Amino acid sequence: MQRQAERKNEQEEEEIREQKGEDKKKNEDEIPLMALNHVSRLCKDVEKSVEFYTKVLGFVLIERPQAFDFDGAWLFNYGVGIHLVHAKDEDRLPTDTHDNDNLDPMDNHISFQSEDMEGMVQRLEQFNIKYLKRTVGGEEGAAIDQLFFKDPDGFMIEICNCENVKLVPQHSIGRINFPSDRHNPPVELGKDDPKH
Repeated sequence: MQRQAERKNEQEEEEIREQKGEDKKKNEDEIPLMALNHVSRLCKDVEKSVEFYTKVLGFVLIERPQAFDFDGAWLFNYGVGIHLVHAKDEDRLPTDTHDNDNLDPMDNHISFQSEDMEGMVQRLEQFNIKYLKRTVGGEEGAAIDQLFFKDPDGFMIEICNCENVKLVPQHSIGRINFPSDRHNPPVELGKDDPKH
Protein backbone atom coordinates (compact mmCIF):
# COMPACT_ATOMS: atom_id res chain seq x y z
CA MET A 1 0.00 0.00 0.00
CA GLN A 2 2.76 2.40 0.96
CA ARG A 3 4.66 1.51 -2.23
CA GLN A 4 1.58 2.36 -4.37
CA ALA A 5 1.26 5.72 -2.61
CA GLU A 6 4.97 6.41 -3.23
CA ARG A 7 4.57 5.56 -6.96
CA LYS A 8 1.51 7.81 -7.19
CA ASN A 9 3.44 10.67 -5.56
CA GLU A 10 6.37 10.07 -7.93
CA GLN A 11 4.01 10.14 -10.93
CA GLU A 12 2.39 13.37 -9.71
CA GLU A 13 5.80 14.96 -9.16
CA GLU A 14 6.89 13.88 -12.67
CA GLU A 15 3.72 15.38 -14.16
CA ILE A 16 4.40 18.65 -12.30
CA ARG A 17 8.01 18.72 -13.61
CA GLU A 18 6.77 18.08 -17.16
CA GLN A 19 4.18 20.84 -16.83
CA LYS A 20 6.81 23.26 -15.54
CA GLY A 21 9.04 22.37 -18.48
CA GLU A 22 6.20 23.01 -20.93
CA ASP A 23 5.37 26.32 -19.22
CA LYS A 24 9.02 27.35 -19.36
CA LYS A 25 9.24 26.51 -23.08
CA LYS A 26 6.00 28.39 -23.73
CA ASN A 27 7.32 31.46 -21.85
CA GLU A 28 10.61 31.35 -23.77
CA ASP A 29 8.67 31.59 -27.06
CA GLU A 30 6.55 34.53 -25.93
CA ILE A 31 7.74 38.06 -26.60
CA PRO A 32 7.18 40.21 -23.50
CA LEU A 33 5.55 43.15 -25.27
CA MET A 34 2.16 44.63 -24.36
CA ALA A 35 1.28 47.46 -26.75
CA LEU A 36 2.54 50.47 -28.68
CA ASN A 37 3.58 53.00 -26.03
CA HIS A 38 4.40 56.14 -28.00
CA VAL A 39 5.47 57.63 -31.30
CA SER A 40 8.33 60.12 -31.21
CA ARG A 41 8.32 63.14 -33.53
CA LEU A 42 11.03 65.72 -34.14
CA CYS A 43 9.72 69.26 -34.40
CA LYS A 44 10.96 72.78 -35.17
CA ASP A 45 8.67 74.46 -32.66
CA VAL A 46 7.52 72.38 -29.69
CA GLU A 47 4.76 74.82 -28.70
CA LYS A 48 3.32 74.93 -32.23
CA SER A 49 3.33 71.12 -32.41
CA VAL A 50 1.71 70.81 -28.96
CA GLU A 51 -1.02 73.20 -30.13
CA PHE A 52 -1.62 71.10 -33.26
CA TYR A 53 -1.78 67.73 -31.51
CA THR A 54 -3.95 69.01 -28.64
CA LYS A 55 -6.38 71.19 -30.60
CA VAL A 56 -6.69 69.24 -33.85
CA LEU A 57 -6.31 65.66 -32.60
CA GLY A 58 -7.37 65.96 -28.95
CA PHE A 59 -4.16 64.83 -27.27
CA VAL A 60 -3.50 65.90 -23.70
CA LEU A 61 -0.22 67.46 -22.56
CA ILE A 62 1.28 65.36 -19.74
CA GLU A 63 4.31 65.83 -17.51
CA ARG A 64 7.69 64.61 -18.76
CA PRO A 65 10.27 63.13 -16.40
CA GLN A 66 12.44 65.96 -15.10
CA ALA A 67 15.59 64.03 -15.98
CA PHE A 68 15.17 64.97 -19.65
CA ASP A 69 17.38 67.98 -20.26
CA PHE A 70 16.26 68.78 -23.80
CA ASP A 71 13.30 70.72 -25.15
CA GLY A 72 10.24 68.58 -25.81
CA ALA A 73 6.75 67.62 -24.69
CA TRP A 74 4.79 64.48 -23.97
CA LEU A 75 1.19 64.07 -25.09
CA PHE A 76 -1.21 61.21 -24.44
CA ASN A 77 -4.68 60.03 -25.45
CA TYR A 78 -6.42 57.09 -27.12
CA GLY A 79 -4.05 54.64 -25.43
CA VAL A 80 -0.90 55.98 -27.08
CA GLY A 81 1.61 58.74 -26.44
CA ILE A 82 3.27 61.22 -28.76
CA HIS A 83 6.67 62.45 -27.64
CA LEU A 84 7.72 65.70 -29.29
CA VAL A 85 11.44 66.43 -29.38
CA HIS A 86 12.90 69.75 -30.51
CA ALA A 87 15.04 69.12 -33.61
CA LYS A 88 18.54 70.47 -33.17
CA ASP A 89 19.18 69.71 -36.82
CA GLU A 90 16.25 70.79 -39.01
CA ASP A 91 17.71 68.77 -41.89
CA ARG A 92 16.24 65.72 -40.14
CA LEU A 93 12.70 67.08 -40.67
CA PRO A 94 10.65 66.45 -43.81
CA THR A 95 11.46 68.98 -46.53
CA ASP A 96 7.93 69.40 -47.89
CA THR A 97 6.41 70.67 -44.64
CA HIS A 98 3.53 72.61 -46.18
CA ASP A 99 3.13 70.62 -49.38
CA ASN A 100 -0.24 69.01 -48.61
CA ASP A 101 -0.97 68.85 -52.34
CA ASN A 102 1.46 65.93 -52.65
CA LEU A 103 0.21 63.61 -49.92
CA ASP A 104 1.26 60.05 -50.70
CA PRO A 105 -0.69 57.42 -48.70
CA MET A 106 2.15 54.99 -49.42
CA ASP A 107 4.65 57.17 -47.51
CA ASN A 108 5.53 56.87 -43.80
CA HIS A 109 2.70 57.94 -41.51
CA ILE A 110 0.95 57.26 -38.24
CA SER A 111 -2.72 56.36 -38.31
CA PHE A 112 -5.56 56.96 -35.87
CA GLN A 113 -8.87 55.15 -35.82
CA SER A 114 -12.05 57.25 -36.00
CA GLU A 115 -15.71 56.41 -35.52
CA ASP A 116 -16.81 59.64 -37.22
CA MET A 117 -14.94 60.37 -40.43
CA GLU A 118 -17.22 63.25 -41.40
CA GLY A 119 -16.64 64.80 -37.98
CA MET A 120 -12.88 64.60 -38.62
CA VAL A 121 -13.32 66.27 -42.02
CA GLN A 122 -15.17 69.13 -40.32
CA ARG A 123 -12.44 69.39 -37.68
CA LEU A 124 -9.66 69.58 -40.27
CA GLU A 125 -11.61 72.24 -42.19
CA GLN A 126 -12.20 74.18 -38.95
CA PHE A 127 -8.40 74.45 -38.55
CA ASN A 128 -7.80 75.08 -42.28
CA ILE A 129 -5.78 71.91 -42.70
CA LYS A 130 -5.51 70.62 -46.26
CA TYR A 131 -6.16 66.91 -46.55
CA LEU A 132 -6.51 64.06 -49.03
CA LYS A 133 -9.70 62.04 -48.69
CA ARG A 134 -10.11 58.64 -50.27
CA THR A 135 -11.99 55.37 -49.96
CA VAL A 136 -10.33 52.04 -50.72
CA GLY A 137 -11.88 48.59 -51.01
CA GLY A 138 -15.57 48.01 -51.06
CA GLU A 139 -15.78 45.75 -54.08
CA GLU A 140 -14.31 42.66 -52.46
CA GLY A 141 -14.72 43.62 -48.81
CA ALA A 142 -15.42 46.43 -46.41
CA ALA A 143 -14.61 49.94 -47.58
CA ILE A 144 -12.01 51.96 -45.68
CA ASP A 145 -12.35 55.74 -45.55
CA GLN A 146 -9.04 57.57 -45.15
CA LEU A 147 -7.93 61.14 -44.50
CA PHE A 148 -4.27 62.12 -44.94
CA PHE A 149 -2.70 65.39 -43.81
CA LYS A 150 0.51 66.68 -42.25
CA ASP A 151 1.48 68.02 -38.87
CA PRO A 152 3.29 71.41 -38.65
CA ASP A 153 6.65 69.72 -39.33
CA GLY A 154 5.51 67.77 -42.39
CA PHE A 155 4.97 64.34 -40.81
CA MET A 156 2.00 62.63 -42.39
CA ILE A 157 -1.01 61.51 -40.35
CA GLU A 158 -3.87 59.26 -41.41
CA ILE A 159 -7.34 59.08 -39.91
CA CYS A 160 -9.29 55.99 -40.93
CA ASN A 161 -12.22 53.76 -40.09
CA CYS A 162 -10.20 50.57 -40.39
CA GLU A 163 -12.44 48.77 -37.90
CA ASN A 164 -14.53 47.97 -40.98
CA VAL A 165 -11.88 45.47 -42.05
CA LYS A 166 -11.56 42.08 -40.37
CA LEU A 167 -8.23 41.30 -38.77
CA VAL A 168 -7.20 38.09 -40.53
CA PRO A 169 -3.87 36.76 -39.19
CA GLN A 170 -1.60 34.95 -41.61
CA HIS A 171 -0.49 31.71 -39.89
CA SER A 172 -0.14 33.17 -36.38
CA ILE A 173 -3.56 33.48 -34.74
CA GLY A 174 -2.25 32.07 -31.46
CA ARG A 175 0.42 34.76 -31.25
CA ILE A 176 -1.78 37.86 -31.47
CA ASN A 177 -2.20 39.59 -28.11
CA PHE A 178 -5.14 41.82 -27.34
CA PRO A 179 -4.26 43.30 -23.95
CA SER A 180 -7.43 44.56 -22.37
CA ASP A 181 -6.28 45.16 -18.83
CA ARG A 182 -2.65 46.31 -19.23
CA HIS A 183 -2.61 48.51 -22.31
CA ASN A 184 -2.87 51.95 -20.79
CA PRO A 185 -0.33 53.35 -18.35
CA PRO A 186 -1.60 54.39 -14.94
CA VAL A 187 -3.13 57.85 -14.81
CA GLU A 188 -2.61 60.11 -11.84
CA LEU A 189 -5.49 62.55 -11.49
CA GLY A 190 -4.81 65.88 -9.87
CA LYS A 191 -6.98 67.19 -7.06
CA ASP A 192 -8.85 69.43 -9.50
CA ASP A 193 -9.46 66.74 -12.14
CA PRO A 194 -12.92 65.16 -12.32
CA LYS A 195 -12.94 61.48 -11.35
CA HIS A 196 -15.07 59.57 -13.84
